[in-house]
Amino acid sequence: LPNAETVRLYDRVLASISAAGARIVLISGNHDSAARLGSIRQFAAAGGLHLHTAVESCAEPTVLADEHGDVAFYGLPYLEPETARLPLGVAAGGGHAGVLGAAMEAVRRELATRATGTRSVVLAHAFVLAGSVRVEDAVTSDSERSLSVGGVQTAPPELFDGVDYVALGHLHGCQQPDAARTWLRYSGSPLAYSFSEVRQRKSVLLADLDARGLASVTRVELPVPRRLAVLTGALDDLLGAAAYETHALDYVQVVLTDRVRPLDPMRRLQTRFPFAVAVEWRPEGGPPVLALDPTNRRPDRDDLSTAADFVQWVRNSRPTTVESALLSQAFTATRVRQERAG
Repeated sequence: LPNAETVRLYDRVLASISAAGARIVLISGNHDSAARLGSIRQFAAAGGLHLHTAVESCAEPTVLADEHGDVAFYGLPYLEPETARLPLGVAAGGGHAGVLGAAMEAVRRELATRATGTRSVVLAHAFVLAGSVRVEDAVTSDSERSLSVGGVQTAPPELFDGVDYVALGHLHGCQQPDAARTWLRYSGSPLAYSFSEVRQRKSVLLADLDARGLASVTRVELPVPRRLAVLTGALDDLLGAAAYETHALDYVQVVLTDRVRPLDPMRRLQTRFPFAVAVEWRPEGGPPVLALDPTNRRPDRDDLSTAADFVQWVRNSRPTTVESALLSQAFTATRVRQERAG
């Protein structure tokens, strides 16, 4: 469940959008609890917040009107194949493409019953990928939870043909998954949710419908309240070099390249980068040799030698003379206790 501050922020954002005069249409995604989000669906609709969270209502649009007539908004929430296939009448094994295809068929049937000139918008949570693009080549990020549980997580763009505009959710970067389908778009997330999104420029898409359908799509870049930065280098350089001053107030992920793992690096980094949130150690020249991995203990090594190997495996340097003496005292004390107890 989201924490209290997240819920308050959600409430403030919706209230601000509503106060600006907008009607809001939302769908649930794969990070959401559809049942909880949709629990006040009918009550919220009276205030201009239209929640589409149920599989069964994919083809039940929210109809809004402008100067050109009606626009039917169809909400396709995240459709888990194994739970969505029964209400949608899809055979087992169809995966995401199967349930999304069935939902879109229902949308097109419903749209065909409406007056000529009714325009249509579909909101869908899906990983849409053109047939010529491999999953590993798609513009994705570490923030996106996989939609695959033993099956194919992607769906082809042609499933969404037959409507005026499709607003896609799931991928966090703004993109158009099929060059031939300009009406099929991801706006992306409004904020970065991991450092894998450090190069993404966050935005929203303003889709303008005229009497004939989609007239234009305008990308509006969003302000960045705090930038992300990934810094790589030795700890002393990061703390002292003037070149890094521009990142002093960024959210920072640091990759340390020191040959020996530094002591207490996060505390030291936060003296210069107070918003440092992650540290990774990748020593120059490569990590400690795998032969020192403590899970592969060698029978020819005594306890003290094994402990020394462990210290080297952790920080890439052998114990100092003082540390070796402390380790030896600890093993001796342990043996004495065991002998007295035995």
